[in-house]
Amino acid sequence: MFNKQNTTESSRLSKSTSSKGVQLLHVHGVPCTLDIELLAARSGKIAAFIKENSHEDLCHFLEDIPADPNTFELIARFCHGFELQISTENVVPLTCLAYYLGMNESHSKNNLLIKTLTFLEQRILPSWNETIKALLATENILQQAVHFGIVDACLKSIIEKALVDPCLLGEPIKNLTHADNNEDTDDVNRPNARRRLFGFEGKSEDLTMLPLQLYEPIIVAVKRHGVPSKYVAASLCKYAKKWVLHKSTGCEEMTIHREVIETMERLLPHERGLIPCTLLFDMLQSAIVLEASADCRNCFETRIGKQLDEATVKDLLIPSQGYAKEVQYDIECVRRILKIFYTNYTCSDVSGLITVAELIEEFLAEVASDIDLKPDTFISLAEMSIAASLGTQRGADGIYKAIDIYLVKHRYLTEAEREEVCRVLDCQKMSPEACEHAAKNEKLPLRVVVQVLFIGQLKLRDTITQEMQASYDKLRKEEEDLARLDCGEEQARTGMEKMSNKVMELEKECNMIRKEIASVCNHNVKKEKGSMWREMKRKFGCVTTMHHPNCQKKMKKMNPNMEYDL
Repeated sequence: MFNKQNTTESSRLSKSTSSKGVQLLHVHGVPCTLDIELLAARSGKIAAFIKENSHEDLCHFLEDIPADPNTFELIARFCHGFELQISTENVVPLTCLAYYLGMNESHSKNNLLIKTLTFLEQRILPSWNETIKALLATENILQQAVHFGIVDACLKSIIEKALVDPCLLGEPIKNLTHADNNEDTDDVNRPNARRRLFGFEGKSEDLTMLPLQLYEPIIVAVKRHGVPSKYVAASLCKYAKKWVLHKSTGCEEMTIHREVIETMERLLPHERGLIPCTLLFDMLQSAIVLEASADCRNCFETRIGKQLDEATVKDLLIPSQGYAKEVQYDIECVRRILKIFYTNYTCSDVSGLITVAELIEEFLAEVASDIDLKPDTFISLAEMSIAASLGTQRGADGIYKAIDIYLVKHRYLTEAEREEVCRVLDCQKMSPEACEHAAKNEKLPLRVVVQVLFIGQLKLRDTITQEMQASYDKLRKEEEDLARLDCGEEQARTGMEKMSNKVMELEKECNMIRKEIASVCNHNVKKEKGSMWREMKRKFGCVTTMHHPNCQKKMKKMNPNMEYDL
């Protein structure tokens, strides 16, 4: 036996064997004392080898035997008559070596192979947990276990149990943004009490512990047999988290992790909403870092694009890769995903479009703080955000916010560059609050400030016009009612006076707002910009203020269709 056995066992071995058959041999470099005749009595392969070869050749035969020293020691103990303790961890290695050595019933009765196969059939295969533990023991002898059919038997057992109870694959992922209205489906796939009580253990062993070459055929089989996609997706996502996501990858592990992420993408179901968008983004980032195939990355982008309305702005912040990166985040990837979303969006409800429009605005504001973001790239992103807002009747406050952040972080821009950045801003779509902020914003070009103030006056004029029109409509209605009721001339005159007073109040309010805008404008414009105002007044022939009667006449003379006052 092996040299590490105790003295008592050595003495028992020496009493039960003749000194002629006992030899000191080496198994994978480990010295051991064996009785060749006892080995041959149990092993058909060793018996046939001894007949045709010398004992010296047997040393080379045992040195190359496909088993680790611990497993061979168990075999040797069995051949020498010791009691053998078969367990979940050693039953597969023992079975493989028993197959290899020909330790079957045709060579010797009550041999080792029948014992290990019986243990597998009665103790391992009926149990989900024990089957997975047994498969984990095949890591170093996987090819042998596959060749002798042991792996197939274990996989078949696992697949059968998963078909009966899909929850063994993993609990479905709770996606808060995707409500499953079909409650009956959950009831159908939930295992009943009898199945739980008599079928499987309370706490199941995790299937994701298996290596990819064993895990993949299980998932392929359960998908082929129609296991609900939500359980398959749950298992695949858990496997990706365990083996790939948020893992530091060395050069040696990169190839393995790349194979895992590519396999996960191939196996993932395509139903929308089964997998949270954030998790899909994590997988995409891993695929990018691991330099997965283009097909793998494109498929992840397609999956994300189809449910982009479930994403957050943090998901879109995909770091740029490579030493020559010009920006902090992968802008082009976001652009491709956005294009996929609009290509596949067929819902009549515009809520998804509005959600994505808000998302892109938040993304634009987030990347605007990137000091390396060039004006051309920012303008391109802003145009992309504007395109995302088309048809949603959204204002321009989000674009203005991003422009403000960009100008704060990029103070080195020239006046021409700042005007080019602001070119994408539609002042007519800004809210009153945003207009008020812009009027006082010293970072904006003067042209934009003037445009904001001018549009503010136009909006004010439209508001007052609408108010006056409404008042006149109300007055007309009251006149008609009075005439119909024949209430007399005095009541009609009273109503006219009330309406006239209302109009005068509106005009006063208009004048007050006009004065406030003028004061804001005067406060905003710096001394260096004062010359521009004077130049504008000179061109229009104004020497005092733009509200002077002579100024108004000359302005109208230059452009009869232009209205600068109410």
